[in-house]
Amino acid sequence: MALRSISSGVLRNWFELRVNNAMGFVTTAFLCRQRPPLGPMPNDEIDVQNIDTIEKYRSFNRYFRRAEEAKNKPVWWKTYRAYLEKEDPEHGATRVNIGLPGHRPSRSIQLKERRQRVKENKKDVQLERACRLRTFKISLDEVQQMWETNSGPFHIRRLADHYGVFRDLFPMAYFLPRIPLRIGYGQQTSGQVHYGNQLTPTQTASAPVVSFNADEGSLWTLLLTSPDEHLLNNEAEYLHWLVGNIPGGAVEAGEELCDYLPPFPARGTGFHRYIYVLFQQEGPIDFQEDLKPSPCHSLAERTFKTVDFYRKHQDCMTPAGLAFFQCQWDEAVTGTFHDTLNMREPVFEFIRPPVYHPPQVKYPHGQPLRYLDRYRNGKEQSHGIY
Repeated sequence: MALRSISSGVLRNWFELRVNNAMGFVTTAFLCRQRPPLGPMPNDEIDVQNIDTIEKYRSFNRYFRRAEEAKNKPVWWKTYRAYLEKEDPEHGATRVNIGLPGHRPSRSIQLKERRQRVKENKKDVQLERACRLRTFKISLDEVQQMWETNSGPFHIRRLADHYGVFRDLFPMAYFLPRIPLRIGYGQQTSGQVHYGNQLTPTQTASAPVVSFNADEGSLWTLLLTSPDEHLLNNEAEYLHWLVGNIPGGAVEAGEELCDYLPPFPARGTGFHRYIYVLFQQEGPIDFQEDLKPSPCHSLAERTFKTVDFYRKHQDCMTPAGLAFFQCQWDEAVTGTFHDTLNMREPVFEFIRPPVYHPPQVKYPHGQPLRYLDRYRNGKEQSHGIY
């Protein structure tokens, strides 16, 4: 009797499985019949079993010509680039270089100078002796100067792209910072502005010392802005410092259009970017429309957009230098809001979610000694001490 019930149960399960498979096959066939075929896949006509029968291209030009014909032929499927262009129309768009034109020296002249330098070094007895005794010293100033002349602008541009500087200040444009900027807050090296280093609002409370190499009779404009600091508009910036018509490299002799305002990143908003941009002028510029009252303690008047400022004077100035740093809240920001801006300090708090614990197990195995403390109702958490 038991054997008969087991055999009947097996037959019933087998019958139900066959019925379900048949119903699934019929449903799939019905859906496929309703939807027309999309078309042949690429290389569908190639017989992979007989690779030797495929016609050979015999030359790269013929292959390239056939590849271009296949590329221009309309297809039914979408490429990865087509999906990206649909989601972001500006993806892969060509950006415009708005910086100074670069002078690329002749490669043959560089090789000739390098060979001449190698010959001179081989003839230098003192240099050979210092290298052999491991007492030869390299001048870091010469290395820094060589880096700023050769590969420095390209490295700075890569860092600026990484931090989104060009994306937020000059949409769909970029420039190579040909003029090195040396900006220092105080006499210590820890207060130097480089390319994304971190400084505190206490260090940057007063205007820095700015220097750069400039020819006599040239005019410049120095700008300090923050694209992350605006309290009301995410697309706007706050102008922190603007000096125009700087003769040569003397920033203190320029026309101060907006006085210096120290950084004030709001509490709880993380790191903010503060960007110095140096523009080279074609001649004297009338900045009466950009002149701010001194001192300017109104954030509404300091609302600014770098791209609009550049478009207004793009016929008379060209971006040439770049430096930026990061800053987050400390106690000096409170004084800036209360004393300088005469306003209440905004505070943004991050509400942390409660600590997640898996459901309690009645018989925990392999758990810490104080496993049950995680599920107590007391406010003081004792788990995690060990």
